[in-house]
Amino acid sequence: MLKPLHALASWLLLALGLIVCSSGCVVPPKRPAGSSRDHTFIAYWPPPRNSQRLKLAIKDNIDMRGVVTTAGSEHLARNSPPAARDAACLAIARQRGVHIVGKVNLSEFAVAPSGINDYFGTPANPFNSWRKYVPGGSSCGSACAVAAGKADIAFGTDTGGSVRVPAACCGVVGLKTTFGLVSLKGVFPISPQHLDTVGPLALDVAGVARGMDLLQRGFAARYAAAVKNRPAAKAIKIGRLVLRGTDPKIDQAVDDALARAGFEVIILEDALRVKWEQAHKDGTTIAAAGAWISDRQFSAKLGVSARTRSIIFVGGVAYSTQYHAALARQADWRRTLRQVFKQVDFIALPTLQAPPPPMPPTLRVDLLRAEAEIANLQNINALNPLKVLSDVPATGLRLLGIDLFEAKMLNLQNTVAVNFAGNPALALPVPLPRGRVPVTSLQLIGPPLSEAELLATGRLIEASR
Repeated sequence: MLKPLHALASWLLLALGLIVCSSGCVVPPKRPAGSSRDHTFIAYWPPPRNSQRLKLAIKDNIDMRGVVTTAGSEHLARNSPPAARDAACLAIARQRGVHIVGKVNLSEFAVAPSGINDYFGTPANPFNSWRKYVPGGSSCGSACAVAAGKADIAFGTDTGGSVRVPAACCGVVGLKTTFGLVSLKGVFPISPQHLDTVGPLALDVAGVARGMDLLQRGFAARYAAAVKNRPAAKAIKIGRLVLRGTDPKIDQAVDDALARAGFEVIILEDALRVKWEQAHKDGTTIAAAGAWISDRQFSAKLGVSARTRSIIFVGGVAYSTQYHAALARQADWRRTLRQVFKQVDFIALPTLQAPPPPMPPTLRVDLLRAEAEIANLQNINALNPLKVLSDVPATGLRLLGIDLFEAKMLNLQNTVAVNFAGNPALALPVPLPRGRVPVTSLQLIGPPLSEAELLATGRLIEASR
């Protein structure tokens, strides 16, 4: 019995990984008071007309004094007290009198790469027309707020791609910061010891640089120096990483953007691709296990969606089977990237392997059945997740069925291997000719603590569009 069960666990992790939840969407309840009609904001405080103050939106897994931190969850919205103090990452913004325009939406507990939220509703992708696209998660509200002009800057969090994926889906710029650079004190956790980061999103590189100056003291001066030191692209070496399964039009769009800017482009060896794929699996394992470690206390609570409960179970499988082995490979992956950065200044690849997918059809019946079955499981903290999946095969199969869309989203993103290393990475839009959306996203990865240099280089790509 154990061998088939481990096979199931491996399939779950490869197909679902971190932040996988359900593909369907239960019809949400009445919109909570104070939220915005387009579901971008959970709490919205619009600025006065003609205000010239910088407008900042805060992802609602970041504490703000006097406001309930919902983490996108009905359970926390109904049962948590207001935060007693601000998260540490808001200190500079408070000192400078930035206008905080609201707490923005996210997938529940920041665990779903699609950005779908079953209680607060799902923010509208700015590329929506008759066809509706996912906004990307988990920082969906952050990306949509800046895309709509309701915020100049938004703070998001990134555990496996949660800043860069919504930036890519919504055509904005997002920066995943170096692990440990920005304090996580007062931020709702997934994997704070290994993967979690806070980073800014904005319409353009200049906006993201302003956002970084609200997260790291002295960043504006560092960015200005980096811009001065990188006036042109021809002296910058870009290592181009090519991954299997990418839409050829997206690969071409990335290559065209690098060529227009005039970088020296070096194609990286296939051996790095193999190591990248293993790092993607390992980062996914650690993030999934982090959701189990951080969120299992909520699994039996009313107001937690089946989407989120399913990932907590999957995370338990990850923790029980592959977590420690994945952690053991982290140091080697970091060494590998250090060697690459002795040859090139930055690594470039698509942020997503395909355009953002359309919103999935509703799978209300499967979601309600799964939620009822999970709710019947007692003493969740004492349960062995492997035993649950073994003893309740119908629930396990149903969770697999409703998780397929989030698994698809996870497979589209080229982001979690960066979190596994801890390096910074920038996602910025580049033209996508003849695509169903007008842009795709180029991801630039730099050495640790190279945020200023990354943005200075991204600015050259942006200027060449």
